[in-house]
Order: sequence, then C-alpha cells, then structure tokens
Amino acid sequence: MAAKRAHPTDDVLSDLTDSDLTDEELRGIALILLAAGLDTTTNMLALGTFALLRNPDQLAALRADPTLIDRAVEELLRYLSVGKTFMRTALEDVELGGQTIRAGSPLILSYNTANRDPERFPDPHVLDLHRQDGGHLAFGHGIHQCLGQQLARVEMRVAFPALLDRFPTLRLAVPAEQVPLRPEIADIHGVKRLPVTWDT
Repeated sequence: MAAKRAHPTDDVLSDLTDSDLTDEELRGIALILLAAGLDTTTNMLALGTFALLRNPDQLAALRADPTLIDRAVEELLRYLSVGKTFMRTALEDVELGGQTIRAGSPLILSYNTANRDPERFPDPHVLDLHRQDGGHLAFGHGIHQCLGQQLARVEMRVAFPALLDRFPTLRLAVPAEQVPLRPEIADIHGVKRLPVTWDT
C-alpha cells in the first residue's frame, strides 16, 4: 500500500489509496480482489475445461455450435460452482423446509448443493449445455451477489472458445480419475493440475 501511495498507477488499488481507507482496509480489499477476482475465475476455467473434456458429447456440441457459449457458461457455472459454501446470519425468523431458522442463527449455505437440487434442475448431476432453465447460485443471490459476475462471464465466453479453437484436438493426458482436485476443505473448488495433450 505504501508503494501504491508513493507511485500510483492506473489501477483500482492506486485509486483507492486516494480515499480515506486505512492500509489494513486496503490490504483486505486487495486480498478479496485477488481471491474473488482471480482464484475463482482461473479455477472455473480449469474445471470447465476438465468438465468439457470428460463429457465429449457436450464438448462436441459446443464445437459444432459456437453460439452455444452463453448457455454453456451458465451451465458450467451451475454444474461446477467453484464457490462451495458461504457463511450468513439470519436477520429474522424464517421457515425453510419445515424448519424454523431463528434470527441471529449462523448459516452455512452450500451453493453447489443448491445448484444440483433435483427439485429445481432436471437431471442435476448431468452436464447439459442445452439446458434451458437458468437460475443457478454460482454468484450468490440478492445483496450478496458477486460484483464481478459479469466480468467472470465475459472471461469465460472468450476463454473457452479461444482454447477450443486454438487446440481442436485437446484431450486429457491422463485418466480423469488421476486429475488431482483441490482438497474438499478448500474454499474454492478446483484442480491442482490439469494434464492435457493435443495433436501438433
């Protein structure tokens, strides 16, 4: 933060150093920008590629119809949900699923479970790029919705077609079961490595 204050550049953090935010607050914002704006999208791109390579029929559908990319991005977001759980506090008493949640109660929300809810999504464990029903919670909901969701969507709409166009024979270099995933306890779901190969 001291370096940004002394030598500002054309970026968000430099702009924020001209505010009344403390260095501690600025460090917190920088951490959130890095974790929420980079870690989630890079993992979504890797996991999305992995999911497409594991579902060759869906990969073929996207290759055959590039206009499918918008729907493909939404389906990959629903199917993968890289942000797994979030903590919230009930602001008032509410009935949910026949249970009363009291105001002030801490809650753990599972976005990936909600996005695989069979009452909301037919065949929820199937990746279907032609799925019509949206409404996933990959970016949260309400006032807690991700501020960077449109940027993340644009990045995916650009990256997936570019990758598939540049490497038309892209495929896994190891069996899918050998692709190492991040630990289940990680806040952001992802792959540790994604070994791939292609014909030259």
